[in-house]
Amino acid sequence: MTFDPTHLVRSDILNLKPYQPGKPIAEVEQEYGLSAVIKLASNENPLGFSPSLTQAMMSSMTELMRYPDGGCLALKAALAKHLNVSPNQLLMGNGSEDVLRILLQAFVFGHKHLMISQYAFMAYKILAHGLGISVKEIPENHFQTDLGAMLAALTPETGMIILANPNNPTGTYINQQTLCDFLDKIPHDVIVVCDEAYYEYVLEKDYPQTLALLQQYPNLIVTRTFSKAYGLAGLRVGYGIAHESIIDLANRIRQPFNVNHLGQIAALTALKDQAFVKKCILLNEQGKKQFYEGLTALGLNYIPTVGNFILIDVKQPGKDVYQALLRQGVIVRPLDPYGLMNYIRITIGTEQENAQCLKALHQTILEPV
Repeated sequence: MTFDPTHLVRSDILNLKPYQPGKPIAEVEQEYGLSAVIKLASNENPLGFSPSLTQAMMSSMTELMRYPDGGCLALKAALAKHLNVSPNQLLMGNGSEDVLRILLQAFVFGHKHLMISQYAFMAYKILAHGLGISVKEIPENHFQTDLGAMLAALTPETGMIILANPNNPTGTYINQQTLCDFLDKIPHDVIVVCDEAYYEYVLEKDYPQTLALLQQYPNLIVTRTFSKAYGLAGLRVGYGIAHESIIDLANRIRQPFNVNHLGQIAALTALKDQAFVKKCILLNEQGKKQFYEGLTALGLNYIPTVGNFILIDVKQPGKDVYQALLRQGVIVRPLDPYGLMNYIRITIGTEQENAQCLKALHQTILEPV
């Protein structure tokens, strides 16, 4: 007897496609018989993590038989001091996607829907659909989140709006004045989440200082992560900052022990090494300049970025360029799942990695086999 479980799940789940992460280096090396493969696909930190983490994590290994601190008390205390907020304003998660899932589960229910921008991070849609929440996508305006169109699309059923700022994969951002004008017009019964996963990389002076806006806009939530500038993507530590009453409600459905012990130790240690973070930011700025010059020489258009990645128009199917780069040992991200058929996204790496990527792009674009 053949067992078919498709009738046991919600019908909308049948139409979902799993999130496709960037290919692992080991898989590419094995598949193509290569060595010295570089991965510039997942917006990871090319410098890794702070050197101070190694000893701290080795010392904490003796506690692995015990459950982690369910309240992340030490990490929350340090993070609250760093951000100049109360520990009661922090919601910790297994990556910021866990925080977003908790917020969606808590605040978007019944006939309410989630509103996002056309090229917003794909995980938002997957998280929402997984919870049975419908999603309203608003077209972008020249790769910019169109807040005016979002306001026009608001209905009584709008439960939450997620704004990726800066946005992945476009690398564009919403400035302070534009965000405040938008928040002024949003009803207080609509939750607005500013996902600031790439916050540390943004150096523009008009980038929003959202934590200072929390008192004025109690329906505003900010999410951030240790995965990017701090280099802890493999340990999954993210957090949300909001009004204490929102955090209290969200914590009621947060899974116990959702941030593992090593993740807490690593994040706490990484937070103390701001010199390392500054070093990573400087490298990213240098890498941006290197890519801008290299892409211009190749005659390729790109979207100026404030993050640690660049969206590039390769003037041909991005999936073909992606495959050609794989064969040369360079892993990037094709963007056909976003409907950006002629685009790829490249993470900014070290100077050597960037040079290797640009060389492979040159061979692919100007010297196709």
